[in-house]
Amino acid sequence: MSSLPTAAPRRAIPVPMLATLALLSAIAPLAIDMYLPGLPALGADLHTSPAAAQLTLTTFMLGLAAGQLLMGPLSDSLGRRRPLVLGTTLLIVAGIGCAVAPSIGVLVAFRFIQGLTGGIGVVVARAVIADRTEGDSAAKLFSIMMIITSAAPVAAPLIGGALIGPIGWRGIFGVLTGLAVLMLLAVLAFVPESLPRERRHDFHAGAIARNVGTVLKNRRYLGYTLCFSVGFGAMFAYISASPFIIQDLMGFSPGVFSLLFAINAVGIGMAGTVNTRLVGLVRPQRLLAIGVGMLVTVGVAMMLTTVLAPDLHWLLLVLMFCLTSSFGLTAGNATALALGQVRETAGSGSAVLGTLQFLIGAIVPPLAGLGGASSAIPMATVVLVCTLLSAAAFATTLRE
Repeated sequence: MSSLPTAAPRRAIPVPMLATLALLSAIAPLAIDMYLPGLPALGADLHTSPAAAQLTLTTFMLGLAAGQLLMGPLSDSLGRRRPLVLGTTLLIVAGIGCAVAPSIGVLVAFRFIQGLTGGIGVVVARAVIADRTEGDSAAKLFSIMMIITSAAPVAAPLIGGALIGPIGWRGIFGVLTGLAVLMLLAVLAFVPESLPRERRHDFHAGAIARNVGTVLKNRRYLGYTLCFSVGFGAMFAYISASPFIIQDLMGFSPGVFSLLFAINAVGIGMAGTVNTRLVGLVRPQRLLAIGVGMLVTVGVAMMLTTVLAPDLHWLLLVLMFCLTSSFGLTAGNATALALGQVRETAGSGSAVLGTLQFLIGAIVPPLAGLGGASSAIPMATVVLVCTLLSAAAFATTLRE
């Protein structure tokens, strides 16, 4: 195998293949959002605290980060298809383990494995798009991916809220296992190899370190990546804290929480739709600047609301919607711009991006949950800090 990859022809991505890649990317929001309405019931069933129940989110995110960091560089060597098949197969096994876990410790362990194997699909799906597209086309496809994957957080909490009663949180993990089976079948049917042998890198520790080091030395790649990853931290602060804030602090039922969560997720899809219409008319970097500006504005407004007007629940709910919408305008453009900087090592670039994203996602829940059911100020504080850091990271890409 050559360590000096050559340019590859860009090819269109058929709709079934794009839908499969979106489903692979959607496993994270599905595995997070579908069981969110059941977090309080999970804690009660396993005789554990809300903080321990939220630990199942943290370990899942750590697994996602580790899986991407390992499999991104490996896919630059082995190609994309074999890691996808391996990852989705192991994801099925992990889902079964979560469904039958007898204790919080066992569940946390299988959630880590579920995240680890799910991370393979997430990182390789991005690399496949980077293999086959570039520029405005890549930005548009990543935005379309965002729209498709937005269906996951829209449907997941609604399904989860409806299923908690009849099948419980264990049944929800059974449903996730069934979706993993569907993913495996779709990969086998619709996702061919996208990385030619002549563009693959030798797989050894030195090569992995060199590829990762190369992408980390690219200032603009790192700026776009941190802009996306820290912005995701702001949104995940909302995701992890909202079940307790909306249900316990505001007093809404699990069903109403699921509906509100779905409405907020629609904001991501709406922003992604607008973005696909604007790409080609407005450069992705300009669209990203608008999205980051919106994130900072929402972060400041959310902090002021929780401190000065904590009883205005409707205003906080509106700001939650604005937060998810702003991230919907940010994510696709930041991803396309980042991977466009490291096209010849797209697997490693995708791995670093995903690893940073989910490491930040793993750190956020305990911080955002410090207020428990008594205050939304910790969540708002984390959102504000993350949005400001996201803006600072974006600013580094503007320097010559």
